[in-house]
Amino acid sequence: METRQPSLKEALRSAIWARTLTPDQMARVEATTFEVFVPKGGFVCRKGEVVDNWVGIIAGMVKMNNFSPSGKSVTFTGVPPGGWFGEGSLLKDEHRKYDAMALRDSRIARMPAETFHWLLETSLPFTRFLLMQLNERLGQFIGMVENERLLDPDTRVARCLASLFNSHLYPGIERLVQISQEEVGLLSGASRGRANQALQVLERQGLLRVDYGGIRILDLEGLRRFQAG
Repeated sequence: METRQPSLKEALRSAIWARTLTPDQMARVEATTFEVFVPKGGFVCRKGEVVDNWVGIIAGMVKMNNFSPSGKSVTFTGVPPGGWFGEGSLLKDEHRKYDAMALRDSRIARMPAETFHWLLETSLPFTRFLLMQLNERLGQFIGMVENERLLDPDTRVARCLASLFNSHLYPGIERLVQISQEEVGLLSGASRGRANQALQVLERQGLLRVDYGGIRILDLEGLRRFQAG
C-alpha cells in the first residue's frame, strides 16, 4: 500500500521554516510557490543556469552532482522529501554550481527568488533557519570529503545512509528509506554491486534491513558509529 503524498500546501506548511511565519508571510509563500514534476533521470536544476527559486522536495529524491569534462560524475548529496536546497546560490546571486537530478519520479516545489528574499528581509526566524541550514550543509560536505578520502566502501555506505537523518536538513525522512541499492551506490560513490555487498554487511550487523521498496534503518546511532574492521 503506497503512502499518501502531501499536497503542495501541506508540504509547505509542514516545513520547519514555515512554522514561525506570520499568516501574511505564509499566505504569500502559498500564493507564489509552485510545483513541477520531474521524471526519473530528469534535471531539477542545471549547472550554469540563473538561480531564480529555492527548491524543495515534496516527493521523490534528488541528487546534487557534477560531471567532469571526461564525463565522470561525482555526487555531493541526496535530498529526500522535506529537504530544501539552493539557498547559498540565491544568497550569493550567482549561477548554479551543480546539477540536481531526480533519482526517481519527483514532485518539486519552487519558491521564487523574490519571495525568498522577502522572507529574509521580513522574518528573523526564517533568517535564523537559513543560518542553521548553511551550517548543517557545511558540516555535511566536510563529512562527505572525509568519508570519500578516508573510509572504505562499507563505512561510506553506512555514513551515507546515516547522513539522510538530519532533522534540520531532512525533517520528513522516515526509518523506512525509500531508496534503491543503485541509488545508495550513486550517493556513496560505489557501484551497485559494491553497495549491495555493503548493505549485506550492515544487515548482518543488525543496523538495517533491506525491505521491499526501501531500506529500513534499525539502529541509526550504530550506522553513525559503524567502522569496518
